[in-house]
Amino acid sequence: MVSEDLLALLVCPMDQKSSLRREGDALVCTRCGPRFAIKDDIPNMLIEEAELPPGCDALTDLECVRSGDARVDVP
Repeated sequence: MVSEDLLALLVCPMDQKSSLRREGDALVCTRCGPRFAIKDDIPNMLIEEAELPPGCDALTDLECVRSGDARVDVP
């Protein structure tokens, strides 16, 4: 299990300031909603491997990207 001490240090990699909450086997950004899987007690914080929230078809649909608080490189 991811320790509460580690969870307190982690932030969303999209905007690098939003907190994360634990939901089952994932960490979820409290602002824009992507889910980062936890496997073998290790959070996978890779943006390109995150599960997007409902209604988001691409990273550019996330609220933090639309507001300009986060940037993504789109090929």
